[in-house]
Amino acid sequence: MQQDTQLSQPSAGAKSRREFLKLGGKLTAGAALAGVAMPHVHAAEDNTIRLALIGTGGRGSGAVINAFESPNGPCKLVAMADIFPERLEGSHKALSQQHADKVDVPPERRFLGFDGYKKAIDCLRPGTDIALLTTYPAFRPVHLDYAVSKGVNVFMEKSFAVDPVGVRRVVKAGETAKQKNLKIAAGLMCRHSVNRQELIKRIRDGELGPIHLIRAYRMEPCGGMSPRRPPDMKELIWQIRNRTHILWVSGGLWAEMDIHQIDEICWLKDDHYPVTAHGICGRAANSKDAGQGLDSFSVEYTFADGAKAYDVVRYLPNCYTEFATFVHGTQRAAQFSGTVHAGTCHIYRDQRCAPVKVSAKYNRQTGQYDYSQEALKNRDDIIWQAPKETYTCWQAEWNVLLNSIRKDLPQNEAQRAAYSNLTGLMGRAAMHMGRVITWDEMLKSNFELCPNIDTMTEDSPPPVLPDANGIYPAPIPGQWVEV
Repeated sequence: MQQDTQLSQPSAGAKSRREFLKLGGKLTAGAALAGVAMPHVHAAEDNTIRLALIGTGGRGSGAVINAFESPNGPCKLVAMADIFPERLEGSHKALSQQHADKVDVPPERRFLGFDGYKKAIDCLRPGTDIALLTTYPAFRPVHLDYAVSKGVNVFMEKSFAVDPVGVRRVVKAGETAKQKNLKIAAGLMCRHSVNRQELIKRIRDGELGPIHLIRAYRMEPCGGMSPRRPPDMKELIWQIRNRTHILWVSGGLWAEMDIHQIDEICWLKDDHYPVTAHGICGRAANSKDAGQGLDSFSVEYTFADGAKAYDVVRYLPNCYTEFATFVHGTQRAAQFSGTVHAGTCHIYRDQRCAPVKVSAKYNRQTGQYDYSQEALKNRDDIIWQAPKETYTCWQAEWNVLLNSIRKDLPQNEAQRAAYSNLTGLMGRAAMHMGRVITWDEMLKSNFELCPNIDTMTEDSPPPVLPDANGIYPAPIPGQWVEV
């Protein structure tokens, strides 16, 4: 897998997920079009891989751009689905403006509603085409089950489930996909970073000594949820629109966003998963956040060999910020990643990890982040440094997936991704419940945040309700249960 990633070259126009939809202009909410599903797209036989985009927000639309601009194409978008009409039409407009020759999604193949994913996937050819599952995590297991049942390859964005029951569904779907020789790529793109792969090799070769400590940080400002739902918007839709603040939709801000740092921890431990987790969490005393999420988190993971990993997260303004992962061996330490998932990798001479200043600025001309790093010529505390990566890890993951399909190489990241997801949920449970949680507990847990997710429609009763002031129930350690 590493060799395929390194052979793939970047394209100058790869788009940031966060910035993508700004290119689409403003469209009215009533502009969407629905249609009748077609069995598949009838076109002349060629080597084009067809894509169906389920979830047309910035992440999904950015993934389509990565597919279009991979050297392992060609790819064509043939179907789209979403529950928000203005978002679907905005994505379609932006993609058509940038890659008109690669977008073939007439009104009859733009599907709205909670069952739109089925109609979009039904437009694909089994064995060759790709369903992009980029909706919110609550729906990921449902959509994955259907895509695998239809025999299509899958790219699924992080995160992958919001509770242990959903995680097991992802694992089971992955096992079925293996039996069908389907490819499943998961949106933990840092696994495809060339610099991280090189540092992993050096760690496995013993350059740091046995690993005994990992420290991951994601500390950046993030706003809360307003209690003021528009009177013309249904409660269920309001909750979905505020996904990171409602646990059943996304798993919460911790589980939805910090999965990258947690996956790096698991990768550094050679994909062994922690046996226990305990931690603390809280909310600022003056918080006006109406959602279920908290704003400060810290988890200590313990592995079977006694090694520790700490994941520290804070989403508050005007505070110290850090976005990095460090790893300590018995001989020396290393930095494994940096700002906005930059491949900032270097090995220190000893255990002192003096920071390397890195800044990330979005470049509208190239559609990528430009990383600037301080000159290290006079730093004698660093004995090895990886060069600046020449292409993004988001692009790399698509280069690998398309290459796997073209050459029929095995690629199924479902279980690995699901277990990293479960590691995050394990930490969440430890913090929310206020006690030590074990890996075995998580594997056996039947806890569900939304038992009716498979049959949900926009008229379904919401899994959670606010109080009279529009405030949703937040976890109280010692009282809360989620295992």
